[in-house]
This record gives sequence, structure tokens and C-alpha cells, in this order.
Amino acid sequence: MQIGGLLSYLVSFSIMAAIYGIFSMGLNVQWGYTGLLNFGIAAFFAVGAYTSALVVAPLPTGPSADYVQQAIGLNMPFLVGVAAAAIVSGILALLVGLLTLRLRGSYLAIATIGIAETIRLFFNNEPWLANGSQGLVGLPQPLYGLVPPRYYNYVYLAIVLVFLLLIYFALERGIRSPWGRVLRGIREDEVMVAANGKDVFNFELQSLVVGAMIMGIGGALYAHFRASIQPGLFRPTYGTFIIWTMLTLGGTGNNKGAILGGFVVWAFWSWSSTVLATVAPAGLETRAPFFRYILIGVLLVGVLLVRPKGLIGEERQVSRF
Repeated sequence: MQIGGLLSYLVSFSIMAAIYGIFSMGLNVQWGYTGLLNFGIAAFFAVGAYTSALVVAPLPTGPSADYVQQAIGLNMPFLVGVAAAAIVSGILALLVGLLTLRLRGSYLAIATIGIAETIRLFFNNEPWLANGSQGLVGLPQPLYGLVPPRYYNYVYLAIVLVFLLLIYFALERGIRSPWGRVLRGIREDEVMVAANGKDVFNFELQSLVVGAMIMGIGGALYAHFRASIQPGLFRPTYGTFIIWTMLTLGGTGNNKGAILGGFVVWAFWSWSSTVLATVAPAGLETRAPFFRYILIGVLLVGVLLVRPKGLIGEERQVSRF
């Protein structure tokens, strides 16, 4: 019985870690390969989650309609919801890119943080669209009912891993193509890339959109695994900076490192709270979850001191797959 419970927990852990690995790969396209300082990941996370939820879930009926406000509910298949999440996130990134990509350094970071907070506050304060601060609950889950409920997470883990692998191999193909080499060139010296006749702004915009679409897919997968979403989930700490930590620790410019960082940081994030609550002095148990921020910071600094390029450094030759 204990073995079964441990296995069930590991499956749930792997689902969340793999979803965060997808987010980390999306950021890797933008920062790891192109050098775009996007601190607004939570915006695409939220848009992907809410878009898929509104497309897949039906409109509430009966008594639930009295306390759940939902603008649309198309009752579409799960894959349609994921596709819609990617498309809407990509459109948002296109608009954001047209407004902000001419900014540089900290200005771009500040602009994207502001956009992410604006979107979170919009979902929180506009109940007509997606039930405001109460969020949406009871979201449909793909293939639910094919197996007993206690085994459903195994099915969902398979779904998430399929998306993870498809995104990984697609990105590997793209990064090892001329398109990917231009992105790496922009990161290193965009003036030289422009001197060679490449439209730097256009390539940066493509990078931002592709990364955001991947983040939108991650948001959709997250929403349907949790079966509920609320605006509070998309705060900068949980929706942006933990993903930056994952990519930095795993290794920027390497998709395998991005995935590995997702698993390592999520392990510390999810396990450290329980461990710290166990060893904390009497009276401090309730504060133990907050100490994990310090623990993850120490972990990141320790890894970077030993391996400045992350656990898996960037490959110097990427032309061959």
C-alpha cells in the first residue's frame, strides 16, 4: 500500500515537473537562444490556462450557473483547447513584441513584468470572463473515465510526456537549422547579424512568439491537470521566477538542461516544504514553506559556483542532429 502511494505521488510529481520543463523550454527559446529578457512568463502561462479552460469547458448550467460567471464555454475537445491556448498566447506575444522588442535590457524585463501583472489583475477583477478571483473549477480532463480514477494520473503523465517530447524534438530541429543559428547569432552580436542582411527584429519577434506558444501549451496542460485555475496561481514568483531558476540551473541554451532544471527545481520546491516543516523548531512550522525560497536560492548559487553554465552546458556545435 505504501509502495502504491509512493508511486502515485511520483507520477503526480513527474506530471508537474514535465509541465514546468515545457515552460522552461519556451523560455529557453527566448532567453537561452535569442537573449530576450522576458520576465512576463506568467502572462502566457495564464492566457494558455484560461484559453484552454474556456474552450474545453461547457457553460455552467443549473445551480452552478448562479455562482459561476463564464463568458464562453465551447465544450470542445482537449486538443482544440491546447491548440487555442498556443494560438492566443502567440497572438499576445506578437502584440507584446511589436510594443516592447525595441526596448533593451531591463526596460524589456520591466515591460513584460507589467504586462503579466496586468493580465493577472484583469482575470482577478473582471468576473464576467472567468469568474474573477474565484476562478474556474471542474475543468474537463482528457480521456478521463477510460481507467479507474486512481490510475488516471498515469494516463495524463503519458499525455504530458508526448507533448514534452514533441516540443523537444521540434525545437532541436529548429535550433540546429539556419533559423536557430540566426537566433544564436542575435544573442551573441545582433549588430553583426544585421550587417549580414538578417532582419533582427523579425527574428526576435519569431523567437518571442514561438516561446510564448510553448508556454501557452504548458498553461493548458497545467489547467487540465489541476482541473481548476485561479488568478492567484499566476503571481510572478510561481509563474515566472521559478521557471527562470529552472532554466538557469539546468543550463541555458540547452533543451535537455531546461527539462532537467524543471525536474530538479520542482523536486526542491515540492519536497523542501515538507522537510522543513518536519525539522523546524516548535512554533515555526507554518513559516517553513517560505524558507524554501532561501533553499532554492542557495541551490542555484551552489550549482552556478561549481558549473557556471548550469548542470548541462550549451553545446558548442549544433549544426548536426
